Amino acid sequence: VVKSLLSRHGFQFSKALGQNFLINPEICPKMATECGADQTKGVIEVGPGFGVLTRELAARANKVVAIELDKRLPAVLAETLRDFNNVKVVQADVMEVDLHQLIQDEFSGLDVLVCANLPYYITSPVIMKLLEEKLPVESLTVMVQKEAAVRICAASGTRACGAVSVAVQYYSQPQILFDVPRDCFFPAPNVDSAVIRLNIRKEPPVKLETEEKQFFKLVKAAFGQRRKTVLNSLNTGLGKSKEELSAALQQAGIEPTARAEQLTMEQFGTLCNLLFPNKAK
Repeated sequence: VVKSLLSRHGFQFSKALGQNFLINPEICPKMATECGADQTKGVIEVGPGFGVLTRELAARANKVVAIELDKRLPAVLAETLRDFNNVKVVQADVMEVDLHQLIQDEFSGLDVLVCANLPYYITSPVIMKLLEEKLPVESLTVMVQKEAAVRICAASGTRACGAVSVAVQYYSQPQILFDVPRDCFFPAPNVDSAVIRLNIRKEPPVKLETEEKQFFKLVKAAFGQRRKTVLNSLNTGLGKSKEELSAALQQAGIEPTARAEQLTMEQFGTLCNLLFPNKAK
């Protein structure tokens, strides 16, 4: 089916856009079901490709808005989605779309979900945009590179944890749903994938006494030089004196020899409040 579409529309895959389209017929129904799509839900899909996942979402959800960057694809989607009158394709870059406005305009009276098969090259920026904008959505269900899935879902205080893990878990509760082997795609990528769901938190897991940007600045600095101790990483990344940092670490119950991946979310929160004591406006 995909090869026939390629031929009819004269379509060639774009490496620059990270285009690998799902061809395994079992994956998209499972993904659409796992994301929670039903008649009470509106779904934002990012990067619909040929519309394989879009069709499954449209069959379950009240309405689907699919955001596609590639100007060549709306014509293909008009064919593959012709059986559905509850899908709207928006030709745009998701990084530039006003998603709050889109939700307000398109999903009145509906709970909203995000579901997407994300290109590897833009996985983290898209996820962080969706989280940082604090959209009125219940969850993000996304397919990403397996390695990225493990990193994103790694609990704070574990070896696999990184700055992205802490940031994602500040906004959501992530879990890996299932793996997707590379041969499920055309063309097949060089790595396996996994589907993860990020259930959006109603409240952050730590209480900050300062602006959130200071928390993320701290986290980024702590993981900036993973092989160094958190004391040295923060000294370099924040430009604060070792004396001030040592006192804050001691007060937060953190060993000065600890590394960033050993810190819990609570310890990051405590450290942030100690190092950036100014009240949020």
